[in-house]
Amino acid sequence: MRTADVIGNAARNAFRSRLRTTLTVLSLFVGAFTLTLTTALGAGVNEYVATQVATVSTGDALLVAPAVASETTEGPTPFEADGRQQATQPNPLGSGTLLNAADLETMRGLDGVDLVEPVRMITLDWVAADGADEDARFELDINPSSSLGRSDLVAGDQLDNGTDAAQVVLQEDYVAALGFDDAESAIGETVELGYTDAAQAEQTIEAEVAGIARTSLFAAGAGTNESLTDAVTEAQAIPGQPEAYVLAVAHLDGTGPDGAVTDQDVDDVKALLADADLTGQTVEDQLGVIQTVINGIIGVLSAFSVIALLAASFGIVNTLLMSVQERTREIGLMKAMGMSDGRVFSLFSLEAVVIGFLGSAIGAAVAIGLGTVISSALAAGPLADLPGLTILLFDPVNVLLVIVVIMLVAFLSGVLPARRAARQDPIDSLRYE
Repeated sequence: MRTADVIGNAARNAFRSRLRTTLTVLSLFVGAFTLTLTTALGAGVNEYVATQVATVSTGDALLVAPAVASETTEGPTPFEADGRQQATQPNPLGSGTLLNAADLETMRGLDGVDLVEPVRMITLDWVAADGADEDARFELDINPSSSLGRSDLVAGDQLDNGTDAAQVVLQEDYVAALGFDDAESAIGETVELGYTDAAQAEQTIEAEVAGIARTSLFAAGAGTNESLTDAVTEAQAIPGQPEAYVLAVAHLDGTGPDGAVTDQDVDDVKALLADADLTGQTVEDQLGVIQTVINGIIGVLSAFSVIALLAASFGIVNTLLMSVQERTREIGLMKAMGMSDGRVFSLFSLEAVVIGFLGSAIGAAVAIGLGTVISSALAAGPLADLPGLTILLFDPVNVLLVIVVIMLVAFLSGVLPARRAARQDPIDSLRYE
């Protein structure tokens, strides 16, 4: 029997008992459906995170903060007049203390560090269009990570830290609220910012709108350039109190091709920072924790898919064992007519593969159809504030991999029945009643 004939017979024989085969296909369908959705969820979230990282970081900067104390001492901590100040709340790197001027000088003296920019926290009370009435003012939060100098922009340019003019990057929500027709029309316009100085007096400052940013993982507030930050910081500084900083951004010198910063460069600077009782993280490091949690959740969901596939594999074994028993005389006749053991084994193994293909292909197709609808609904509803996020991203390679894996599971499940069929004695099989 030719290979093409074996494949054709296997496809036809798979449906000799339609009800039994259909139930087995449905059990594989559940596993394929769930596994396709979980892989799409992982691909969608990880792709969004990677896009956000690329938006705000080129991998050549470290966020630096005091190291988190790993040892505890008995009794109260001794006071040091020149020591670090305590933060009102932990910074994004988990430290409860602030950087001081000595820390900045230490960072600037480290090998591999090109530039150190302190991140200063300023508080703005409101923003309004230039000349607007008091009832047209809106609260405004400042994103300290704007010191990185990059935002996920809808329109305009990144903040210019080399200019003396005060600049601000606003979020999309403020465009219509401030009376602008669209994001493009807001670029270059002047807005008025209100804040409270150290004497608790209300002050205002004008700033140019440099850009309009999308809402994202990092755009938790407006961005300000150094000129605006310096002006507000000076007004809000308490006389006689030394400056302290939540974080600092250390830009690195690269030793790679064309001055690119390599992983080794980052690791070397991290080690030097640790020796100075400081800790440094890239944006990728910070999001690595988020990705680990996400991958853990997806792993748990995938485990349920694997359990469903294991249950389905027993169904395949049962289906083919019953098929072998029902076709005992047919197997004996085929072997008596010269069909080899290998051909018999291939015939029953391919039946298992056909069942696996049907279950996986139907499950993947339904998952893609239903998942696309769900993803679109979420993007227009609960996830509308995260533009660019496709919560279920169906990568053709991942879908194909799911189908191949399930077909492999089906093939392995069919090995035992196929071997039993191949080892049958033709004389005994022909006598089987």
